[in-house]
Amino acid sequence: MFFIRILIVAFFFISTENMVFGQKPAPSEKREASSIETSKKTAVSKNIKQEQLLNKKLISLSLILVVLLFFLIYYAYQNNRLKQKIKRKDTKQKILLNVINAGIDSQETEQKKIASFLHDNINSLLSSAGLHLNVFTTKNNIQSEEIQKAKTILAEAHDLLRDISHDLVPTLLVRFGLIYALEDLCERNSNSSIQFKFSSSVSTDTRYSEKFETKLYFIVSELLSNIIKHSEAQKAQISLHENNNHLIIIIHDNGKGFDAEKLNEIEGFGLNRIRVRIKKLKGNFSIISRANENTGTSIKIKVPIL
Repeated sequence: MFFIRILIVAFFFISTENMVFGQKPAPSEKREASSIETSKKTAVSKNIKQEQLLNKKLISLSLILVVLLFFLIYYAYQNNRLKQKIKRKDTKQKILLNVINAGIDSQETEQKKIASFLHDNINSLLSSAGLHLNVFTTKNNIQSEEIQKAKTILAEAHDLLRDISHDLVPTLLVRFGLIYALEDLCERNSNSSIQFKFSSSVSTDTRYSEKFETKLYFIVSELLSNIIKHSEAQKAQISLHENNNHLIIIIHDNGKGFDAEKLNEIEGFGLNRIRVRIKKLKGNFSIISRANENTGTSIKIKVPIL
């Protein structure tokens, strides 16, 4: 019985001790622990959100950089294509200019050859034939209508060939220079329908290189021809002067004019061809004109003196 009581007391003592050492935390401690854990969870959540936001920013920035890089590559590609296109266009224009200039040079060379051949050979033969015929008829005192007609035909052929030779390469241009040749050109083209006036501040004794004078003469000649054919003008003025080692030629008429901005549509005037010829001389060519107005047309040619 005593033994049982001791066991009960011991059991009670152990139970009490267990309750003391293994007791549950107080409610305040529980709340504090919960608060700390919540704070930790909140901090972790914030860190995760910040990391996610940072990742989003990095991804967005990467995408922007990729797009910018794409546009830069595309721009560089298009720019390179444009440069190549311009280069090809310039090359084509240079080839075309070279072809046109070669044709013009060849034409001028052939004109000189033909003019020289007509003047030095054919005209000389005709003159010689006429001279021999005159000597024969004088010595033999022959009065024949047929011989007189033959003399007239020879004289007409001589004059015709002389005019052709002069049109190809004017003798006046070769012997006396551009100033005299242009003045003569104005006189020969003047008639009852149109009057060409010529003025020059350049001395008549001035001479330029043969090529330079020849090219400018034919340019002006073609422009005068355009005035006669297309302008319906009654008056035209050609003036020359020098300025800063440049020769300036101004041609003005009082005709009906044309649309100077549409040179490609008026190719029949030969203005683009003239522009190419002046460009070869490293000069400038400008036109002021309006279609169907009475203000006429003004053309200015400025070329460095060679």
